[in-house]
Amino acid sequence: MEEYKKKSEKKGFIHVKTGDGQGKTTSALGMAFRAVGHGLKVSMIQFMKGNTRYGEVTSSEMLKNFEIRQFGRASFVNKKNPDKIDIELAQEGLRYAKEVIESKKYDLVILDEINVAIDYGLISGEEVLDTIEKKPEDLELVLTGRYAPKEIIEISDYVSEILDIKHPFKEGVLAREGVEY
Repeated sequence: MEEYKKKSEKKGFIHVKTGDGQGKTTSALGMAFRAVGHGLKVSMIQFMKGNTRYGEVTSSEMLKNFEIRQFGRASFVNKKNPDKIDIELAQEGLRYAKEVIESKKYDLVILDEINVAIDYGLISGEEVLDTIEKKPEDLELVLTGRYAPKEIIEISDYVSEILDIKHPFKEGVLAREGVEY
């Protein structure tokens, strides 16, 4: 049993947090918080997000070994007709993600909202799959966002689907600081 434990502790797994419910990013942040608590280095790369008022951005600055880098604008992306800048930022984010993953400087890398960036056509699913396949053996990798492609789900070790059963937004309640952002 001890030999198995040592072997499994060195293997990095692929996690997917998807679904139409709230909490995919929050779940990944929980993993980051736990990892930092054990002295591990964490990088979160946020696609399609450019709002520094998100609580996780401020919190990450207070934690040792945790960085967040955003590649997006504060405004929403038009799925049917994304602006050129949205495509450029997402592609820059993917290039940065590849550098971070290949650097072997991090124990946990979170690609936040990458599934949405793929679905919106901002980045190529094939490039993301290639990036996943080239990850170091001991790197823990998390991909969040709705619309996770089946090819990514198939190669992942953990897949969690977060469902939207009930949410105050449906009653007109806007996102609240410290809770939804």
